Amino acid sequence: MFALPARLQVLDDRLAVRSNRLCRYHRLRDFLRGVSRLGDGVAWYTLLLGLWWLQGGAALPLVRHFVISGVLGVVIYKLLKRHTLRPRPYEVVTDVVCAGAPLDKFSFPSGHTLHAVSFALVIAHHVPALALPVFVFAALVAISRPVLGLHYPSDVLAGGAIGALQAHLILGWL
Repeated sequence: MFALPARLQVLDDRLAVRSNRLCRYHRLRDFLRGVSRLGDGVAWYTLLLGLWWLQGGAALPLVRHFVISGVLGVVIYKLLKRHTLRPRPYEVVTDVVCAGAPLDKFSFPSGHTLHAVSFALVIAHHVPALALPVFVFAALVAISRPVLGLHYPSDVLAGGAIGALQAHLILGWL
């Protein structure tokens, strides 16, 4: 089971509460819910299909890296979630309210963030003109997770780090 050192867990709890308080702003909460839903894969797959349609066969290296990144990301985060069993903050911290729909039971790491960072890096590598919008979208996905009470900030940081490492390895080796 996942356990941070006590002092870090207290900090993580406090940051989770502070982040989640932003849900009081209904427009922001609704916007971040939409971002989180799009981060489920809809936005990424739509962009990938659009690029494939526009570029044809030239997009095959991007498609290959993207698919490998997606599959590897699922394997990594499912293994980690199965072994860490970290409950979501809204289940443990009384001041955190769930304002979104979790895709699974456990919190560590943030799969949304892992994939958002990995996909953004892969897309930006292949289509540099899209770097700014995909990085902004990835950042919004990451921000949405603790604001919606679905993840601790440390889950998001870990997901982002894993996604970045994964993308770096995929782009460097394949």
